[in-house]
Amino acid sequence: MDSIDWDARLICIKGFRGVGKTAFLLDYIKEKFPESNEILYLNLNNFYFTKRKISSFADEFAKRGGKVLVLDQIQKYPEWSEDLRLCIDQIPEIKIIFTSSPVLRIGEGNPDLDGIASIYHLEGLSFREYLNHQAGSNFRTYTFEEIINNHVEIAQEVIAEVRPLAYFDDYLKHGYFPYYMDDPNFYINKLLKNINLALEIDVPYINQIEFKYLTKLRKLLHIIASETPFTPNVSKLASSVETSRATIMNYLKYLKNAKLINLLYSNGGGSDDQLKKPDMVYMQNTNLLHAIAPNNNEKSTVRQTFFYNQVSYKCAVASSPKADFCVNGKYKFFVGGRKLEPAKDIYAASDVIELGEGNKIPLWLFGFLY
Repeated sequence: MDSIDWDARLICIKGFRGVGKTAFLLDYIKEKFPESNEILYLNLNNFYFTKRKISSFADEFAKRGGKVLVLDQIQKYPEWSEDLRLCIDQIPEIKIIFTSSPVLRIGEGNPDLDGIASIYHLEGLSFREYLNHQAGSNFRTYTFEEIINNHVEIAQEVIAEVRPLAYFDDYLKHGYFPYYMDDPNFYINKLLKNINLALEIDVPYINQIEFKYLTKLRKLLHIIASETPFTPNVSKLASSVETSRATIMNYLKYLKNAKLINLLYSNGGGSDDQLKKPDMVYMQNTNLLHAIAPNNNEKSTVRQTFFYNQVSYKCAVASSPKADFCVNGKYKFFVGGRKLEPAKDIYAASDVIELGEGNKIPLWLFGFLY
């Protein structure tokens, strides 16, 4: 909430199903506009908007003294892009905050809103946020450079209050999405439901995939979850899924945009890289890995998935010929267990240690970046 420029006239909050977009917006309204009639929350699932345009509604709202419209699930409204642009151009007193599926093209490739909408991604809970909730703590975030340079002091402050490793394994299995708080016993079932809804509704709707091809998309995701991390052999994947190489490349992009997988490239996934085969494929977070392929529980797989997921939200992460990852173009990392010892000019993100030393840093501490 503190990282968003709330003065912008058009703000988009993107995020995976169940990540907490609605709760986030309602918290914002409660905190910033208590007892105010100048702000209005609308869920576009409402059938009212099958016959009423957002622009018409916004115009009437402004004339009644309204200033901020909060629109949830913008993808449920058919002409959302043109209508939002109309609001911005013709109703200057109105600001709009809206949520969307991660696959929706809001800026790039959208001539109506490119350069106009401020886009933010609501990630799942970091390990820090999970730890704060579970242990009743209030640890702050740290920059990547702070962790690199001061990891011993930071870890000492944390373990003086709580034992992070007592919570770490649970977080890796069921701590990324906030609905674990509702009923931990049914967390995996709800996560699988949201994964299937993303595959059956979000991805096909935005990318115009026919329903008959969904089984291929599901099969590809299961292969990835079962074998990750791996260097993709596009021809082999195409044969397994029974489709073309070009389709596999498109499906990988769709799954990445849907926040189901992460693709690792040599320069961090710049525009030039997107047309090439990725160096490695990972699941987007460890909870997805446990839900889709519970037998793929190799510690090295889970550790690397956690590191990539937590670090990539704030930093540029690329592949490296000398290590597992290269962060921000200069920090090379191996990710492993307690016995992992870094070579010269290379860092180790080591699991099952509370305190590090020199270039050896506790893996859990990289969950304190946001």
